[in-house]
Amino acid sequence: MKIAMLARNPELYSHKRLVEAANERGHEIDIINTIKCYMNITSHRPELRYRGEKLVGYDAVIPRIGASITYYGLAVLRQFEMMGVYSLNESVAIGRSRDKLRSLQLLARDGIGLPVTAFAHDTGRTDEVIEMVGGAPCVIKLIEGTQGLGVVLGETHRSARSVVEGFRGAKVNILVQEFIKEASSTDIRMLVIGGKVVAAMERKGGEGDFRSNLHRGGSSSRVKITPMERSTAVRACKCLGLNAGGVDILRSNHGPVVMEVNSSPGLEGIEDATNLDIAGKMIEFLEKNAKPGKTKTKGKG
Repeated sequence: MKIAMLARNPELYSHKRLVEAANERGHEIDIINTIKCYMNITSHRPELRYRGEKLVGYDAVIPRIGASITYYGLAVLRQFEMMGVYSLNESVAIGRSRDKLRSLQLLARDGIGLPVTAFAHDTGRTDEVIEMVGGAPCVIKLIEGTQGLGVVLGETHRSARSVVEGFRGAKVNILVQEFIKEASSTDIRMLVIGGKVVAAMERKGGEGDFRSNLHRGGSSSRVKITPMERSTAVRACKCLGLNAGGVDILRSNHGPVVMEVNSSPGLEGIEDATNLDIAGKMIEFLEKNAKPGKTKTKGKG
């Protein structure tokens, strides 16, 4: 196969591992800087160019689109889809996962366990919103935040209200969520590929930090998951339409609750924790599924 990987930094562990896995399996893979692509969007024959050359002949595309360039990245990916190139994750699915509010609404619609979550525009309802999620302590998070950035714990009602009003004063959209105290700053990241959980790790927050993100100083280890946790992760990816995704859950007193579904999960932490070849499993999925024109949306939606 000839594979295109949309990524801005070829030196990231995840990107190097995907290139390594593709080469080991006899495939050709090119890393394409997403924001350097340009396209003719009105042509009867969809056209995508990069560094003066037309991008043609690709069998599959692996989108590793950073959150800061989601809008343009999805436009480039849709162009690939319109050209009949199979994507590991389609543009519509990535768009759903990147919109925290939309993804939670879809997960809730399908009956998937979630922490109690509230959303409002009017700061005059801040007290009511905090009470809706069970009062303080509660978690306030930016809808556009990633890797634990823009996530704040409001330990008291007064501090939670100050954070909410501060964010809204800056015209930033936020969610307020129930704080799952019993999780003890620990979550579980499960990697789902092709409707199966292929790896799972437990992540613990750094000293004094309620967030468990490895980028924020957390630690990880292999973990045994329950059938309900496995089912929750698979259903969450299916709900959003992701072929490959990282599902973050907390173990609450009322069962597993999904915190986030990531369409471009990092591979370093989970490969180190589990000693599994996750990059190889992603390439294997493409080998089995990448066929011309098989993309469901073909750039629509």
